[in-house]
Amino acid sequence: MTSNNEWIARGEKVFIATYNRFPATMVRGEGCWLWDADNRRYLDFLSGIAVCSLGHCHPVVSDAICAQARELVHVSNLFHTKPQIELAELLTSNSFADRVFMANSGAEANEAAIKLARIHSGANRYEIISLTGSFHGRTLATVAATGQPKFHEGFEPLPTGFIHAEFGDPSSLEGLITDKTCAILCEPLQGESGVRPLDDEYLLAIRALCDKYGLLLIFDEVQTGMGRTGTLFAYEQLPVTPDILTMAKALGNGLPIGAMLTTDKIAASLVAGTHASTFGGNPVAAAAAVAVLREMITDGFMENVQENSTYFMNRLGEIVDKFPDLASGVRGKGLLIGLVLTEKGIEDGMNMVSDLFANQVLINFAGGRVLRFIPPLTVTKEEIDYLIDKLVEIMATYSS
Repeated sequence: MTSNNEWIARGEKVFIATYNRFPATMVRGEGCWLWDADNRRYLDFLSGIAVCSLGHCHPVVSDAICAQARELVHVSNLFHTKPQIELAELLTSNSFADRVFMANSGAEANEAAIKLARIHSGANRYEIISLTGSFHGRTLATVAATGQPKFHEGFEPLPTGFIHAEFGDPSSLEGLITDKTCAILCEPLQGESGVRPLDDEYLLAIRALCDKYGLLLIFDEVQTGMGRTGTLFAYEQLPVTPDILTMAKALGNGLPIGAMLTTDKIAASLVAGTHASTFGGNPVAAAAAVAVLREMITDGFMENVQENSTYFMNRLGEIVDKFPDLASGVRGKGLLIGLVLTEKGIEDGMNMVSDLFANQVLINFAGGRVLRFIPPLTVTKEEIDYLIDKLVEIMATYSS
């Protein structure tokens, strides 16, 4: 059997080096666990970065994928397909939206939202305000919308029309609105910059600004959608409803699919020929997403996520109490959780992630400040305890 090192050596000869990869070649997954080519087992609290929310190779999803692959793998969007229609019906019946556009990723869903906001708002209204610390994708437009300069470096000049308001400051945001502004784009909870929730007061202020100036409010729920925060969409827990919502990641539980949701009135601005995607809503990916959604809307699923969220946050709170020199708090919603590190802890944040990997537990370091935990939504309390035990062992080695 080919080993980890042999696979890695082969890969390094042929791939462009755009990723800092861990030294493991994953070959199999089940539930919250992964196995590498050397048959080492890892507890996965990263979920493909908030993607495999039903766990790896969930049998219902795998069966749906296999069944659809035997019937129809692809057909142009010049035709209708059953899985795509069923998926759109499920999304609209379980959200504020009336209409759906299907894409292949979060960045593509955000591109669609950007185009819709511009065309709906009319000539000369093309500027979109997003927030510092935001992350909206890796295409040129979504990089420009992303409020983190490190993602801009080397790709200038970026597309124009994107402005970044200081996170948490509504007055700063209002000062950036002009007669060219068409929308405000934000994540209900910023995942990549350190699991930073937008509080209710701030979101209400943003909604009020949109209403006052006739702007569209776009929620990027690529990471927070599909049950990650304890409801199907994060906005359901907030006093604010967006005009446009984007999603991807967990929608297909690992198959590439994204979607943009909006109302009838706004959707009417996109007519035939104004936007398209060759693979958007591909029958196999859509069939997977249908299976995912049906699983997540079953009675008790979200209640279990909320229960495990409370349990996990309480256990992490114990770590804050045990290691006050390294950790200062816990933040997040549902099962998108950050353990906030102190200045001393930050120095060893990446080392802690590496040490956990060496102990066959997978997490990551987000925003240069938090250890981020995004396990499958099917995680058990026993698996949470396993993670906590390993984390305690590792943090003890850094605590003074």
